[in-house]
Amino acid sequence: MPTKPKPTACLALADGTVFYGKGFGATGTTTAELCFNTAMTGYQEIMTDPSYAGQVVTFTFPHIGNTGVNPEDDETQDPVAAGMVVKWDPTEPSNWRAAEDLAAWLAKRGRIGIGGLDTRRLPRAIRQQGAPHVALAHDPDGHFDLEALVAKARSFPGLVGLDLAKDVTCAQSYRWDEMRWAWPDGFPKLENPKHKVVAIDYGAKRNILRCLASAGCDVTVLPATATAEEVLALNPDGVFLSNGPGDPAATGAYAVPMIKQVLDTTDLPIFGICLGHQMLALALGAKTIKMNHGHHGANHPVKDKTTGKVEITSMNHGFTVDAQTLPDGVNETHISLFDGSNCGIAITGKQAFSVQYHPEASPGPQDSFYLFEKFVSGLT
Repeated sequence: MPTKPKPTACLALADGTVFYGKGFGATGTTTAELCFNTAMTGYQEIMTDPSYAGQVVTFTFPHIGNTGVNPEDDETQDPVAAGMVVKWDPTEPSNWRAAEDLAAWLAKRGRIGIGGLDTRRLPRAIRQQGAPHVALAHDPDGHFDLEALVAKARSFPGLVGLDLAKDVTCAQSYRWDEMRWAWPDGFPKLENPKHKVVAIDYGAKRNILRCLASAGCDVTVLPATATAEEVLALNPDGVFLSNGPGDPAATGAYAVPMIKQVLDTTDLPIFGICLGHQMLALALGAKTIKMNHGHHGANHPVKDKTTGKVEITSMNHGFTVDAQTLPDGVNETHISLFDGSNCGIAITGKQAFSVQYHPEASPGPQDSFYLFEKFVSGLT
């Protein structure tokens, strides 16, 4: 009888539970919070989404790696998620756009993968117990110090109180003029911009910037720590607040004063997505809270309370705005139909609004691209 292959990777949870599997990508050990994503496509975009800093992603869809990777699908320069958990080992890529296979891509970029795990059981546990702290290890020889790995998982500080935007934001300002991908030419350049927008980078995905450009915006990206004086010195027609990772309350220590000053001294339109949504809410006096397991996927139904319509959206967040703390003059515009959590706000009397979900998709449906057009319609 053939012997069972020796595990070359393991995932140790802080409660002492250990899962064994086959490692791929980089070797070594990493600690993080464990989450799960239900999207059927877009594993490369998910791994390179800066919002996943500090997290290992469990992919519930089993076919991960089958389309390979390519430079056009990166949402930032390198993977930001700490590692990945999959059901089946990544296969050889079978797609005309593939430039490299997933395992080699992860190895070059220092990210660990583990295959062969029950990626239905893990999400069930996460839903029941909350997002656990984990240590993910890959050793081709299969040598693991389980006590040390569990100890590392327990010593991970968690995301509450952690400002990660400062780790993923740009180091200096830059211009963006690349529009959304289109067959057969790839990413066209914006030639005749109609509006000037400043985008604050808390961990911005490239496709968000492409959507702004596709809507006619000449975009200047500033670091997360930009001041109101730096924003207004560019004389923008509007301000965009990007997605990003970590605890919004921690990032808000330096982001909220800038937003407040722009709101108090100008009538500039403001549009926020994900962490940017939470930053706007904090600037208005609301509070944010940590969710049990967050929302991560490309199939989340959201109801627009102003129209009654339902959008299928892409989501990635572990914190949410507490709707009970929204002050007078701030309206809740969207809610999740999964759990009723807040998914959008708008300020009465101002052209300032934000959403918790990702209208740029990448991956996911494009039901909500109209929000970029709504933002642009308010620019002068």
